Amino acid sequence: MKELNNHFATLGADFYTKLAPQGLPNPYAVCLSRTLADALGLSAQWMASNEALQVFAGNRTLQGSQPLASVYSGHQFGVWAGQLGDGRALLLGELATARGSFEIQLKGAGRTPYSRMGDGRAVLRSSIREFLCSEAMHGLGIPTTRALALVGSELLARRETNETTAVVTRVAPSFIRFGHFEHFAYRGDHAQLKQLADYVIERYYPECLANHAFAHPLAGNPYAALLAAVSSRTALMVAAWQAVGFCHGVMNTDNMSILGLTIDYGPFQFLDGFNPAHICNHSDEQGRYAYNRQPNIAYWNLFCLGQALLPLIEQVAGSGEAAQAAAIEALEPFKSEFPAALQAKMQAKLGLPDRQDGDKALIEDVLTLLAKERTDYAIFWRTLATSVAHNHFEPARDLFVDRAALDAWLIRLKDRHPNGQLMLQSNPQFVLRNHLAQTAIEKAQVKDFSEVARLLNVLETPFEEHRDSQDLAGHPPDWAAHLAISCSS
Repeated sequence: MKELNNHFATLGADFYTKLAPQGLPNPYAVCLSRTLADALGLSAQWMASNEALQVFAGNRTLQGSQPLASVYSGHQFGVWAGQLGDGRALLLGELATARGSFEIQLKGAGRTPYSRMGDGRAVLRSSIREFLCSEAMHGLGIPTTRALALVGSELLARRETNETTAVVTRVAPSFIRFGHFEHFAYRGDHAQLKQLADYVIERYYPECLANHAFAHPLAGNPYAALLAAVSSRTALMVAAWQAVGFCHGVMNTDNMSILGLTIDYGPFQFLDGFNPAHICNHSDEQGRYAYNRQPNIAYWNLFCLGQALLPLIEQVAGSGEAAQAAAIEALEPFKSEFPAALQAKMQAKLGLPDRQDGDKALIEDVLTLLAKERTDYAIFWRTLATSVAHNHFEPARDLFVDRAALDAWLIRLKDRHPNGQLMLQSNPQFVLRNHLAQTAIEKAQVKDFSEVARLLNVLETPFEEHRDSQDLAGHPPDWAAHLAISCSS
């Protein structure tokens, strides 16, 4: 691997603690993302080397690396949790590539000053889920952090039981979260807050410095413009989640990326039977992060980010009243762009390249029908796409008890002349269902990583047929309904 640098380290000691990773003894490779390695310019020879294995296990430091754990705070389940931070993640540094600079982070490489009561480790079970889902989301075209490597060890960590540990090598342009801003705002450290905001604007949102880029009252206020830009990116991300049936599970402010990336794959789930109120996180007893609440929670989190940025917005606006007006205006992109983006995604799923009157009702009515019968979400959309592409609708009809209701809806769809190829490109054949991940986990726990590799293969290109892997696209078995995914990892 080429030499790393660490721009985040230039922010200073208020933002992080420098420390070396605590590596894994006798590590072994579980899975590597060759597509990401190619994108980063890492050769297959190096990726397969013992040096790479030791780096990914946290046992060897690359030249130029300055490992550190960053500090942040946040709201967890709607309650201010105070100081948090990278409790089991270490930023190794940044890799310059032809596609831009990417931060390299190890997750599970030992305790940090921000681990609180944790051991700083990640277990193989949750690490496989994060690795696969990171790459699955990328394959679906959804903004996300990526996963380059997954290595395991016989080292044990205690969760509900003793489990073997692992380290995931995560990759993103930046791992900065809403919680980084909240940390300094709630402490009243406005100098550091400004330093962080200026850093993010300069590196990732330079358009926010252009006075003409935003309408009044944002013009000339780069911090309000930053909030607007983050609101826009977050809207597009959540719209993509909703369209594909993805439930994040823990949308705390410390799990929200300032770049609008899906980050921190804990108790996530892709919907099986369509239930708008589905709760994927067994720990979420109040259903705060249910599937149908995700858009409102994203806006709530953006509001928290706006509160954190308010001191900086006010420095430019000149008064509290003007600052509040600018902050409220900066949240508007989410309110306008989320429904527009979701409508566009759903139009594409229906094969409708242009929008006409009645399309919104067409979308709402089929979702109501899916919810009434708890029809499998992914299978319905892919089956519908195939039915339209081949003008053969019996497979779609077979998914419903109330065929008459579906037939009536299909007449309305056919009147719009849907494009079957657009539907096939917009409705994946494969998503990472919980039971598929669980099967791969159970095999991996006895050192059989073939199912992890097979899943990665189809999830990287989920819109293709992969005819030799059709069993991965079928209905979930009955036991899948009893899988409980919680915050424990």
